[in-house]
Amino acid sequence: MSTPDRSGAGQNLATTATPAAPVAWPAGYSAAACLTFDLDAEAAVLTADISSVYRMSPMSHQAYGPLAGVPRILELLARHDISATFFVPGYSAHRYPAVVRAIAAAGHEIAHHSYFHENTIGMDARTEADMIDLGLEALWDVAGVRPAGYRAPMWELTYNTPRLLAERGFLYDSSLMDSDHPYRLAVAGQNAAHDSSLIEVPAWWGLDDWEQYAFLPDLIGSGVIESPAKALEMWTLELEAMHAIGAAFVLTCHPFLSGRPARARALELLIDRMAALPGLWITTVGEVAQHVSGLGLTPRPCPQPVLPDAAYWVARPSRDHIEKGNRHDGDRA
Repeated sequence: MSTPDRSGAGQNLATTATPAAPVAWPAGYSAAACLTFDLDAEAAVLTADISSVYRMSPMSHQAYGPLAGVPRILELLARHDISATFFVPGYSAHRYPAVVRAIAAAGHEIAHHSYFHENTIGMDARTEADMIDLGLEALWDVAGVRPAGYRAPMWELTYNTPRLLAERGFLYDSSLMDSDHPYRLAVAGQNAAHDSSLIEVPAWWGLDDWEQYAFLPDLIGSGVIESPAKALEMWTLELEAMHAIGAAFVLTCHPFLSGRPARARALELLIDRMAALPGLWITTVGEVAQHVSGLGLTPRPCPQPVLPDAAYWVARPSRDHIEKGNRHDGDRA
């Protein structure tokens, strides 16, 4: 029985990523906080099960966001004189143009959040490029906005996404989860300039109301709908801890979830706590990204893992998945 050749088994497996360092905030500030709202509406559920287009009750559950949640959230933000970032799928803009225009008219940032809240897992680069472009067209046609920022549906970037965003002139992304601090993300690949980069303003699941509140039978959520008091406690603890280390606190809410009365009240209590923290810059994700872009940070990568040849028992992606992922070679993207 032959012995497997293990020479060099660990070569070329080590990641080139390094931790992101804390950033210098504008004078008078020691940390940042951003309130963000993903206007998913019906698209998030239709992506989960397109046959739900025939189900009136789940569609009404999602319509609550633009119809009732957004007006309540806009009033709350106005009371506290806060500018927020709304990540808007192109389909939501097409379906609720007056709502998206109201968000823009109130002075809030509108950023890109796909076209149809598509699941990008396994999506080839050409399809993803078309999705991004259609979302851009929708936001321009409806609100006259050319967004600076992007957030992937379910925070699922592909390894093509940063290049596609950089090629289209985006300033920032807010989908990755490898840091508490904003950083400059290196962009590599076909058609990407040698020094191409984006600002990454990280988010994560613990600061997402979806995990606390989302539930539609057989469609989304765990079936456990948490109390707003629990969500407020979690988010307050995270806010205070991130403030202490000079980080960027990025809360992700959905108007169909956090727009409900008790949840909006909990969000307002969180805003009160934000206002009480010394040196906390409460602003949009775009403003954070614009500031960080001027700091001269060295771009850092988020490299794809390399699978070890010597560990032959480690599962590999299927051939179909590999071919689909590599289909961008030569594609228009």
